[in-house]
Parts: sequence; structure tokens; C-alpha cells
Amino acid sequence: MEQVQMTPEERKEYEAFRALKQKKEAEAARKASRDEYRKLVDEAVPAAVERLRQLSSAMAAEKAKTYADFDAILALKAEMVGLPKEGQRSHTFTSSDSKYRLTLGVNTIDGYSDMVEDGITMVRSYIESLATDEKTQNLVSAVLRLLSRDGQGNIKASRVLQLRKMAEDTGDERFLEGVKIIEESYQPTETKTYIRAEVRNELGAWETVPLSVTEV
Repeated sequence: MEQVQMTPEERKEYEAFRALKQKKEAEAARKASRDEYRKLVDEAVPAAVERLRQLSSAMAAEKAKTYADFDAILALKAEMVGLPKEGQRSHTFTSSDSKYRLTLGVNTIDGYSDMVEDGITMVRSYIESLATDEKTQNLVSAVLRLLSRDGQGNIKASRVLQLRKMAEDTGDERFLEGVKIIEESYQPTETKTYIRAEVRNELGAWETVPLSVTEV
């Protein structure tokens, strides 16, 4: 093989040409990789979204069917216990063999009408009048904590139940009236219905059936 002799200038030009060629080849390879990446994304994203959309539709249909299947059961339950089914936030059903458990419910956000302030004022007035010494002051502080607001500016319904018990124990009419006003001012907002399905495992513990993409 005949060797080609190059002058320093020619060698410099050749090296520059080869470096430029390698740079262009590398750029072309990177562009090809980006094109392949975009192609894969364009193929995978629509396919995944369509599958998940079908799954979402199937889950929504199954949720509606489950509620429809239990509508007659809920009506019969309300008739048996003598309470309107609309007044209960959740209903739990367990199979006779205790292997399956299903809960149907609705999430709510606590809320109150403007009248709640009158009830709170009456309760505070009565409670603060009890603070005669350190012992009763501690009791008053504990009760007033039940009237504290949550992040949305509302009193938790569970705390109102505790106030009701305290008011009944004291027998004070003003205290009872204040709690009654708070209770009558309660206006919860229903958000979303939910279903919780559980299966008892071989150890006797309940295992929740994952019903969201996050949980599975």
C-alpha cells in the first residue's frame, strides 16, 4: 500500500477535515436518537392514554353499576332501621361467610351557616363564666379547643358531638341552646362518592382491593 506523504499544512487541513466530518456524524447520530425518541413517545403516549381512558370508563361504569345494584338494598335497610338512607354518609355490607366486605359512601366537607357564630358566642359565654380558678380554667381551655377552626375555618362535626355530651352533662339551658344552634347551622357539602372493597386473607385480616392506578 502506497503511503501518501503530506506537508505539515496538508496534515493540518486533513485533521481539520476529519474532525469536522466526525462532528457532523456525531450531530447526525444525536439527531437520529432524538427523532427515534420522539417517534417512540408519539407511539407510546396515545396508546397508553387510550388504554387508561378505557380503564377509567370501565371503572366509572362498574362504580355506577355497583351503586345501582345496592340501591334496592339501601332502601330496604332504611326501611328496616327506620332511618332515611340519605342521612347516612356511608354503608358497609359484609357477606355471610365474612370473606367479603363492601363500603359505599360519600365524602363531605364540614360547613356551617352564619347562625353558627351565635351558637359559638353562647357556648363561649357560658364556658368562660366557669373559669373561677386554675382547675376550672384548664377545663374551660379544653372545651374552648373544641371550638377551634380547621384550615377551612369550620368546626369539626366530631367536636360538636363532644360539646353536645358536655352540655347534656351540665344540664345548663344556655349551653345546650348554644350547642343546638351550632348543630342546626351544620351544612355539610358532599364531594365525591366512593367504594371500598375488602377481602379477608388467610390470616383473618382485611385486605383492601386497590381501586386506583396509584394503589395497584
